[in-house]
Amino acid sequence: MTNGEKYKRAFDALHVSRNFSLEENTMKTMHRHHRLRAAAVLAAACILLVGSASAAYAADVGGIQRTVQLWIHGDQTSATIQLDGDGRYTMAYTDESGQLQQVSGGGVAFNPDGSERPLTEEELLEYLSRPEVEYREDGTVWVHWLGQSLNITDQFEDGVCYVKLNSGGETLYLTVEYGGGYTASPHRYVAP
Repeated sequence: MTNGEKYKRAFDALHVSRNFSLEENTMKTMHRHHRLRAAAVLAAACILLVGSASAAYAADVGGIQRTVQLWIHGDQTSATIQLDGDGRYTMAYTDESGQLQQVSGGGVAFNPDGSERPLTEEELLEYLSRPEVEYREDGTVWVHWLGQSLNITDQFEDGVCYVKLNSGGETLYLTVEYGGGYTASPHRYVAP
C-alpha cells in the first residue's frame, strides 16, 4: 500500500458538514483579519500622533510657560514667560493701564574657551530682574529696581549719573550715561 492510499483510507472516514462552505469560511477569516489590520493601523496612527505631539512639546525645551512675579517700572507684576531652550524668551504682562504688553529677547554667554552658548533659564530670569532706566516724555529720567523708583534727572553731571541702590540687604551701584546705556555692579561704580 502506498502513502497516498494510506492517506485516502485515513481520511475517508471524515465527512464534510453540509453547512460547510470553504469560500464562506475563507471570506469570514479574511474579513476578520481586515478588521484587525484596520484596528492596528488606527492604533498605530493614534500612537504616532500622540508621540509626535509629545515630542514636539518636549523639543520645545522648556517652551514651558510659567507665571512669574517681576518688577516692571517699580511695580511687582505677574508675567507669563516662555523660555526657549536656545537662550530666548517671550514675556506677556498687563501694564498699569490694563494693556497687554509683549516683550521678547535673549542672549548668549561666552565660555572660558571663547565659544558662545545660549543663556540658561537662570541667567535669563536674572537678566529680567536687572534695574531699568526709563526716559519719560516729560524729560525726566527714572531708575526702577525691585520695589523702588527713583527720579535721577537732576543727578547727571557731564552726562553721567551715579546711583547707589539698596533693597533687602542687597546693594547695587549704577552708572547711567544719559541717552546711552547703564552699568550695574554689586561692588563699585563702573567708569563710563
